[in-house]
Amino acid sequence: MIEAVVSDLGNVLLRFDNSVFYRALKPYTGRSVEEIRAVTHENLDLLMLFERGAVTPIDFFRNVKDLLSLTAGYEEFYKAYCEGVFTLVPEVRDLYRRLKPRYRMVLLSNVDIIRWTHVKSTFPDILLFDEFVLSFDIGATKPQPEIYLEAIRAGGVRPDQTLFIDDMQANIEGAERMGMKGLWHHPDADLAAKLGNFGILFRS
Repeated sequence: MIEAVVSDLGNVLLRFDNSVFYRALKPYTGRSVEEIRAVTHENLDLLMLFERGAVTPIDFFRNVKDLLSLTAGYEEFYKAYCEGVFTLVPEVRDLYRRLKPRYRMVLLSNVDIIRWTHVKSTFPDILLFDEFVLSFDIGATKPQPEIYLEAIRAGGVRPDQTLFIDDMQANIEGAERMGMKGLWHHPDADLAAKLGNFGILFRS
């Protein structure tokens, strides 16, 4: 029986579109959006370090500035990095509100401190979880085992009583290797119906 629900953030509770960031950077560099995207994907190790809290915001900015020859300053860069990238999925928020009275609720996200600060201030009504397991706090990212262990601890029940929801199959597989139940979710799918398959009960 499921007693704790652990949810991803991006493309589950909030839609996530990094192309908004790429377009916002374009005026500050001579590169096209496609070139900005390509440079980003070639340097995902830098992003992962930022999400693990191993790189400071100022060092992340300086590295990206050098990689893209940006003319943007620190504030301009982080405005582009955050604004419009996330949009609320209200039906999932409302669904989680209905789950909260019955289940321990945990948010598990690969996220850096800058975007998390933006999310908290822009979408305060999603802060309904009992605990937040965030990669920059833990020093690990999905699908590393350490972050799932922290999510299981936060859930307070056995791994097999913990349901993990994510939009990436690799992250689901990582959770299942740790003994958790996994639910792969596409942003346009009916999450309530999928939860019903796990015997999840909703407050009316």
